[in-house]
Amino acid sequence: METTASTSSLASVTLEVADPGAAHRFYTAFGVDTYIRLRASEAHSTGFRGFTLALTVARPATVDGFFDAAVDAGATVLKPAAKSLWGYGGVVRAPDGTIWKIATSAKKDTGPATREVDEIVLLLGVEDVKAGRQFYVGRGLTVARSFGGKYTEFASDGAGPVKLALYKRRGLAKDLGVPAEGTGSHRLVLGGTTGPFTDPDGFTWEAATSSALS
Repeated sequence: METTASTSSLASVTLEVADPGAAHRFYTAFGVDTYIRLRASEAHSTGFRGFTLALTVARPATVDGFFDAAVDAGATVLKPAAKSLWGYGGVVRAPDGTIWKIATSAKKDTGPATREVDEIVLLLGVEDVKAGRQFYVGRGLTVARSFGGKYTEFASDGAGPVKLALYKRRGLAKDLGVPAEGTGSHRLVLGGTTGPFTDPDGFTWEAATSSALS
């Protein structure tokens, strides 16, 4: 595991959408509007945009609650919620094109459904996890845990509500149930505590601001 002094972190996640008003209504109904920001954009994008937001909750009933809320608000089902070796979860695509994974490590309900979120992780699909990890460590992020060239998660100092992780692009697409190919904009802007930059896979960072969700 690589570590360095924490001098930078992910402070905000901004989704670029064609209709911010409609997207705001969707994310409010979904129940995750406080975790993301929205920005109007007509940037061209086709296929897989190279990332997902993974929503972790406590139990299957809560997965179902968020999953059903997303579908009722207009999301498309990519993978129905179901049991697996690691727990229970499903995948949806929001009307703006952003892919969300909703999951729990629990296989049985130990209580009623809630609307509580345990954790949200932004997974960036990258061509080379090791190179991406080295790049971000050089930018001041601290590695919290890492599994060779497959996955890296960075530590959060509480600056933002979403954690950052790197995942092999093709592996991420397979996990989400979509083809790995995609072109154009990621339709995603990350806010950081250091200056603006673009990572090796084209993900754009800007200086974080305290502005509210638009």
